[in-house]
Amino acid sequence: MSDDLYPGAASGFSDPEVRALSAFVDGELTPAEHRALGARLAVNRHAAILVASYRAQRAALRVLCADSAAQTTRPYAALRTRASWQHRAALTVSAFAAGAALAGLASVISTSVAPISAQMAFAGQADLAYAVYAPERRHPVEVTAAREGALIVWLSKRLNRPLSAPSLREYGYALLGGRLLPGITGPAAQLMYENGAGARLALYMSTTSQRDIPIQLLREGDRRTFSWANDHMDYALSGQMTEGQLRTIAADVCSELGGHPEKWR
Repeated sequence: MSDDLYPGAASGFSDPEVRALSAFVDGELTPAEHRALGARLAVNRHAAILVASYRAQRAALRVLCADSAAQTTRPYAALRTRASWQHRAALTVSAFAAGAALAGLASVISTSVAPISAQMAFAGQADLAYAVYAPERRHPVEVTAAREGALIVWLSKRLNRPLSAPSLREYGYALLGGRLLPGITGPAAQLMYENGAGARLALYMSTTSQRDIPIQLLREGDRRTFSWANDHMDYALSGQMTEGQLRTIAADVCSELGGHPEKWR
């Protein structure tokens, strides 16, 4: 296998690191290993991009194999069985490479699927940041809401865009604070919200070359992430609640941030 196709060589990761990232996506690590690797991904942009690509490929495979009850189980299982972690890594050098590979698979299984978008990779990054920091009880944020003004000024400066923290009090959520994170294309900001029961929502933001992208949904376990783009800004709202509830909140957040959620309907 050439270095151009094998991410263990092309992206600078060793074979054990690629296997660990693959196991992280598949839920094959122990809870302690999962937490430790999740913390690393939160600060390692290149590893996080690879994980987002793995997740994007898996999501697309689910769509690809969902045409019938038979295709939902057997083709997906066969693909997993035939492909070693090396083969899957080769298909997921990037979200775009995964999309191209899946297009080829589609011709074999006689099902069409759109190439995986950068937006799906962005949503995967947002989901990962939520999965790492939402369960954190002591340090869920880097700067607390008590310094909201300084937080927003700081994040706006780092993203080189004026940002604001939408109010979610209508839904019972108060701003905890936020943090700066590495994104796929540059710096990203995460704002964390919490309700009286301790449930949390996270708004993830980064700049993008896209002017407007309608809402898209990413499912990962019991987590849901709605992502969209407006005026060259990518946004993603992640949480653990019903899709309908989270979509309603995402629409209000989009509107408050100057977007047009009516286009989603």
